[in-house]
Amino acid sequence: MFYYLYLKLHQDFHILNLFHYITFRTAYASLTALFLSMLSGPWVIRKLKEFQIGQYIREDGPKAHQAKAGTPTMGGVLILLCIVLPTLLWSDLENVFVWLTLTTTLAFGIIGFLDDYQKIMRRQNKGLTGREKFLLQILVSFIFGVFLVFLSARGQYTTDLTFPFVKYLHPRFLISHFLGNPWTYPLAFLPFLLFVVLVLVGSSNAVNLTDGLDGLAIGCFLISASALTVLTYVSGHAVLSQYLDVEHQPRVGELTIFCGSMVGSSLGFLWYNAYPAEIFMGDVGSLALGGAMGTVAVLAKQELLLPFIGGIFVVEALSVILQVASFQLRGKRIFRMAPLHHHFELCGWKESKIIIRFWIAALIFALFALTTLKLR
Repeated sequence: MFYYLYLKLHQDFHILNLFHYITFRTAYASLTALFLSMLSGPWVIRKLKEFQIGQYIREDGPKAHQAKAGTPTMGGVLILLCIVLPTLLWSDLENVFVWLTLTTTLAFGIIGFLDDYQKIMRRQNKGLTGREKFLLQILVSFIFGVFLVFLSARGQYTTDLTFPFVKYLHPRFLISHFLGNPWTYPLAFLPFLLFVVLVLVGSSNAVNLTDGLDGLAIGCFLISASALTVLTYVSGHAVLSQYLDVEHQPRVGELTIFCGSMVGSSLGFLWYNAYPAEIFMGDVGSLALGGAMGTVAVLAKQELLLPFIGGIFVVEALSVILQVASFQLRGKRIFRMAPLHHHFELCGWKESKIIIRFWIAALIFALFALTTLKLR
């Protein structure tokens, strides 16, 4: 919206030239999201309490968590609101990547909303079945991938992969780059679609699994979103992307504003979600944030760097996979409980200590991801 005013009035009002700069709009998008979250947080918490939208705690989890039962949940609605509105205010709304990212994020949020809604209606910690949730996530991811194939055919997106630490290796998923129109050879882009589904579904569920302690998931996501803000800016900047040998995506620059909104919204929500939490994000928040992280990584061509950007989320997801695989194959558990943060709880670590140490680890992962920009 403000960018539209710049296009219309900047010749008459030179101060509006500030809106031309992505850095300026990103900074103010972050501040807008932060203040919007901080100001509306108490009202949202009060309304959730009035409607008795409280968290139901899993019975097989740590017993200390039973005291958290009834804490207002579905705070992810607040997070999404504080991401979407600043993005609409400060970004170039003619950029197709902006709309694609917003739509995909909201679609994952709707899946999480349906899950949370069923938990509340049933008054237990059981919403959508695992199969229903996975199928909906796969559907959204597949549709997103099809749009990217369409954009690739029009020359607005590339399916090249950028490998960390490797400077000149850019393999292509689509044989259609060599064959011509991808719609003539539908199987040519199938590997790419499967890869996109894997990235988005994996990212969404990894954040969802991490959301188990007060402020844990949102704090780690805040760090990951900050790293993505840097990476999207570099990818969209012609000079920096060439200097650092990053795949240049001119339209990705506007996603810096979206990432800035995620940073501001996460910081504001953390104010109320920090231990002891006044509100939980619920699946509507965790699935949406994970989907957003995967979406931005795919558009910015940082898919292979995503495991480092969101390192803690990967570790948490792997702990669940290893636990299930070990129990099914050997009949033994590796951890006392999965995801990993519950294991440390049962080992006697205080919740606040686990949260802060996981934040530190998330920061180390994110910094390592950023160092790969120069180590090529």
